Amino acid sequence: MQKFEKRKPDIYSLEILGDVRTGRKNLGSEMPVIVYRLFMYSMRDTLEQKFGQEETIRILRECGKKAGTEFAKKVLDLSLERDSFLIHLQNILSEYKIGILRIEAFDEGNQKAVFTISEDVDCSGLPVLGMAVCNYDEGFLNGILQEYTGQSYTVTEIDCWAKGDRVCRFEAVKDV
Repeated sequence: MQKFEKRKPDIYSLEILGDVRTGRKNLGSEMPVIVYRLFMYSMRDTLEQKFGQEETIRILRECGKKAGTEFAKKVLDLSLERDSFLIHLQNILSEYKIGILRIEAFDEGNQKAVFTISEDVDCSGLPVLGMAVCNYDEGFLNGILQEYTGQSYTVTEIDCWAKGDRVCRFEAVKDV
């Protein structure tokens, strides 16, 4: 006799996040960025206190990658040719108010890409903290790239508003 274990649903799946139009008839689907940041930075602080900075960064990247993968599968048109896909990605990130994406380089030969995101939901307007803070975004971009290309990447934020820069710049390097 086979034993069946009840498995909780994946809460990062878009299907489980509910019908916002039905549930928020008056307030709608948007909320101020400050509320999102209260959530993100209180969670980050709690994780850092409990697990330390390195583990927190790893966790945030992992969470971002799950979200980026799901976002790519359910929201993006992954069938587009590369240039059309990158334009599509720019439009969707702007439409969802995540940020304004610019592609500085996408060199398939060197297996490297560089992206900037201005007006980033995570950090644009923060005071200078002396560190890059967009680790969730690193994972989010990683998940999108991996889902689109079928290749594994390491995405690293090299410039950040919280380091005194005025855009967030990410370098994506294909894993070997």
